[in-house]
Amino acid sequence: MNTTPALSGISLIGAPTDVGAGSIGARMGPGALRVAGLAQAIRRFGLSVKDCGDLQGPDNPEQAAHQGYRHLAEVVAWNQKVHDAVLHELQADRLPILLGGDHCLGVGSISAVARHCRAKGKRLRVLWLDAHADFNTATLTPSGNIHGMPVACLCGLGPDALTALSGAVPALKADQIRQIGVRSVDLGEKRLVHDMGIEVFDMRYIDEVGVRQTMQQALVDVDADTHLHVSLDVDFLDPAIAPGVGTTVRGGPNYREAQLCMEMIADTGCLRSLDVVELNPALDMRNQTAELAVDLIESLFGKSTLMRA
Repeated sequence: MNTTPALSGISLIGAPTDVGAGSIGARMGPGALRVAGLAQAIRRFGLSVKDCGDLQGPDNPEQAAHQGYRHLAEVVAWNQKVHDAVLHELQADRLPILLGGDHCLGVGSISAVARHCRAKGKRLRVLWLDAHADFNTATLTPSGNIHGMPVACLCGLGPDALTALSGAVPALKADQIRQIGVRSVDLGEKRLVHDMGIEVFDMRYIDEVGVRQTMQQALVDVDADTHLHVSLDVDFLDPAIAPGVGTTVRGGPNYREAQLCMEMIADTGCLRSLDVVELNPALDMRNQTAELAVDLIESLFGKSTLMRA
């Protein structure tokens, strides 16, 4: 079984904001992950972990949408900071873990990864683990919350300040992303995803063929020349095991299904960057969702139940 390739180390980057979300609380996510022992858990695998602390950005003004977007200026400011911090760690040959924060921050994180991959000539594969497609636009969104738009922005549909963050538009091509665990999509959003040609492994598909076949297909052609980025929205998980999320959707992966996803990602040996977002401690019970997230991250770095030689 492969493990994560040789790196200078792991870098934790906190982004304590919920400017892109519909409810407040995700700003406390980085602290909850630290309390759950994330750094200590990763160090047990013999990896060097540097906690870069929390980025500083504008407060959440908690205002209504304007021209289809809520808090656009604040979202842009936070994503620029995330982009710069993630790119800095990638250029130092470290594996950045973004601790969110809401999922709008995926624009900044993945834009940095895309820029880095272009500079290094690496192929990029993004696994978007989420209950939602996150492909809304200003004209489709029912709320204006930008945490429902990051994939659309990365694919070139959105405000210029976000779509151009990677230095190229689009930051991602449709064939570079795989969406896994989707089970809540607006009708117009569904049409747009289909039109873009993004490969989506929704929960109906996972129910029919199982996690193993799903992950084999999502990871096909991933090799040593691939930079594998995982963007984990905690609402990917079933709320029965992960209640600490503002956008829970019943019918998600259970504990063992989620663990198998992570173990198969680890088996590739190609993980190079990670987002952990949408954790909302205000809605959690005794930090159990943060502890589960840490448990899953351990599997990404090599913890396995596999007994075969």
